[in-house]
Amino acid sequence: MTYPFAWNEFADQPHNVAPRRQRFWHHFRHARSYFRLVASNLAVAGPALRLYRHNRRRMYHLPVDFKQPFGLACSPLSGRTDDVIALLLETGVRSALIRLPSWERPLLSRHEKFVRQLNSAGFDITAALLQRREDVVNPAGWEAFLKDVFSGFSDLCSHFEVGHAWNRTKWGVWDYEEYIGLALPAFDLACRHATRLVGPAVIDFEFHLYPPILRRLPFDKVSSLLYVDRTGAPENAQFGWTTAKKVALWRAVVDATLGAGREGWITEVNWPLRDTGKYSPAPGKPSVTEEEQANFLVRYFVIVLATGLVGRIYWWQLVAPGYGLIDSRSWPWRRRPSFFALKTMVSLLDGSRFLEKAGNGETLVFHFERGAEKFAVGWTRKGRAEHRFERRVAHIIGRDGEAVRFPPGARIYLEERPQYVFFS
Repeated sequence: MTYPFAWNEFADQPHNVAPRRQRFWHHFRHARSYFRLVASNLAVAGPALRLYRHNRRRMYHLPVDFKQPFGLACSPLSGRTDDVIALLLETGVRSALIRLPSWERPLLSRHEKFVRQLNSAGFDITAALLQRREDVVNPAGWEAFLKDVFSGFSDLCSHFEVGHAWNRTKWGVWDYEEYIGLALPAFDLACRHATRLVGPAVIDFEFHLYPPILRRLPFDKVSSLLYVDRTGAPENAQFGWTTAKKVALWRAVVDATLGAGREGWITEVNWPLRDTGKYSPAPGKPSVTEEEQANFLVRYFVIVLATGLVGRIYWWQLVAPGYGLIDSRSWPWRRRPSFFALKTMVSLLDGSRFLEKAGNGETLVFHFERGAEKFAVGWTRKGRAEHRFERRVAHIIGRDGEAVRFPPGARIYLEERPQYVFFS
């Protein structure tokens, strides 16, 4: 059975209009699939727990090269594509992600024009292929969409992410076996067009879905939409699981299923903004101020990338009133603090090497080098606290690229707002 598809154009996500009764009977009829899901996880549970402990012991104790790990999603806003690309270039990010919804198949030429502009500007492009319930129930339309995408975009995009946040019923897929059926046709097309696939695009902390899928679908990159906005700051724990612990478990489950070596990407993360009304994708508790969003953006990227367990992170997205780096509700568009925070982080950390993590309980300090430069990125979980650096501090750059003044020999204080501390 299917139902009318309803898109929330303000928050860039579907409305959940599937009747609860219909969903209940679907799960009841497919109860056997849950036993297969449990069996698949039991098969990797022991190795995954051992790898998790191994990851926890090693992360932050080994150097990690930051080789263009920063990604940013963007959309072809009508009449403003040149402005979008100019802002994207200003951030310094070189990897872009665009969405191709199946229900916009008649508009693929418009998307192709935008992607060609991105390609000409020198961006590495990943296309996320979005589905709806109609694509599961009547797969012929989905397969025709895939054929159009691969024939029209394979020479423009380096990767295609198959499906999106499918473990939420509002996106039209009601169980993992439906997702496998949806994704399988993409592999033959990818082989024919010599392009690479990313998946399975599971949203949030639901890593039990990976083993049965990864055994059937040989993705080139393994992806997660790892949101942690409901815990507030990225250092906060959800039932004991911080962001760093979640990443360590995710990699453990993936490696226990596939063996080591498959790179992992986080293809979507953000924090929704307070007081943005209908434009917010998650109003209420997850919402934060613009200042908090900018702080959390930097802290999330540093915490996750410095583990060495994730190769790239894409922020969703550049322009969006309810959560983006740019507020587009009036012209000229307004650059939010998170825009400058991302721009500064990319300019200082891209091409750097993470060396070690330090701190005193109140502070978190990550040490880096880039060429002859030695510096640290530091902040506090809460409030303001002194941190004594072993080396002489030469200068400090603030979260948004501003010079932070301090008297020679003065004590250095860190805040919730990340700072880049350079040594002489």
